[in-house]
Amino acid sequence: MILVTGATGNIGSALLKELHARGVGPLRGLTRDAARAVFPDGVEAVEGDLAEPASLQPALQGVRSLFLVSRLGSDADILEAARQAGVKHVVLVSSITVQTHPHLGPAGENLAVEQLLKGSGMAWTILRPTQFASNALMWAASIRGREIVRAPYAETALPTIHPADIAAVALVALTEPGHHGRTYALTGPEPVTARHQVEAIAAALGREVSFAEISREQAHAQMAAVFGAEAAEAVLDVTGGDVNDELLMVRDTVARITGTPARPFRQWASENTNAFR
Repeated sequence: MILVTGATGNIGSALLKELHARGVGPLRGLTRDAARAVFPDGVEAVEGDLAEPASLQPALQGVRSLFLVSRLGSDADILEAARQAGVKHVVLVSSITVQTHPHLGPAGENLAVEQLLKGSGMAWTILRPTQFASNALMWAASIRGREIVRAPYAETALPTIHPADIAAVALVALTEPGHHGRTYALTGPEPVTARHQVEAIAAALGREVSFAEISREQAHAQMAAVFGAEAAEAVLDVTGGDVNDELLMVRDTVARITGTPARPFRQWASENTNAFR
């Protein structure tokens, strides 16, 4: 039994779909509302909330492998519940900032989760993806409203990753030997700036989308109102304010692990046009 947490999210939904398509099973998807979850036929929907680890006990019964996105609840309690339930292997989604920006608070939190997993007694595989292509959904309301998309660091190009490529690596780690005790830094196939992301979305929509660069201070004011000042500072640092060669590096990990090249941002844009219409 494989349990996929975040089963309705960008990574988890893609992972469940691919596991099911390859005939891997039995499969279980964790959701806060099983009645509303739409999973492939044969995938068991189980209710639970990572923010309430006690609620995970039914979902963990009989589970051998766990796919877990970090920092969505008390990871120490989640991992302990998994260990007590007899889980043998955990594939953890962490962040590339653990190695590129270890001084930032969120990176330190992710590193702490990684260390908890390594000390848990369960086998582990750690995935460290860079910026998600799906982060562009933050512009969806502006694009649907035919307003100007505003973003800082318009010319900073990061090797943004398609969430389905994270899922593809997770699938291999969950189903094939040789990945226990391994940590994988994951990126997309090429650097792409915020300006080029908007251009790719515009091309997929078949219409113009206006873009304007704003200052860090303007962006911080907007983000701090939603995420808090510290989180806003961290996000701005890793999206352009404190970039380094390690963060900008394009890695071939997706292709090496899965045998298929990583998907470019323009593919994600073409697959998600409905979000911007």
